[in-house]
Amino acid sequence: MSGIVKKSFNNPDEVRSPDKANVHVCDLGGVAAAKMVLQPGWSWSTCIKPVVGGESCQARHVGTVLSGSMSAKHNDGTIDTFVAGDVYVIEPGHDGWVEGDTECVALEFNATAAKTFAAKN
Repeated sequence: MSGIVKKSFNNPDEVRSPDKANVHVCDLGGVAAAKMVLQPGWSWSTCIKPVVGGESCQARHVGTVLSGSMSAKHNDGTIDTFVAGDVYVIEPGHDGWVEGDTECVALEFNATAAKTFAAKN
């Protein structure tokens, strides 16, 4: 592999479109980069859980919010809200949702979370 890898969300390796979401995924060789556009009303429990099952999201998320707002509640009871400019790590065992009536745009960088977000289209 080259010492430099360049890809674009304008020409992603794959696009995933679970309910109320659009996710462009670029495989950077061992790490996936994802641009997520989550619509108002999106939540893991209502939009992703029916597809993947389980009681909570079991992926680790590392990312940043570009616009809008989203919240996460961990199984340990911790709740936090993320807005534009925030960077985050959300460990496995959580629910997440868009806050308010504005879409949330976020970038995530992870080896597996973006690839397992939901079924491919």
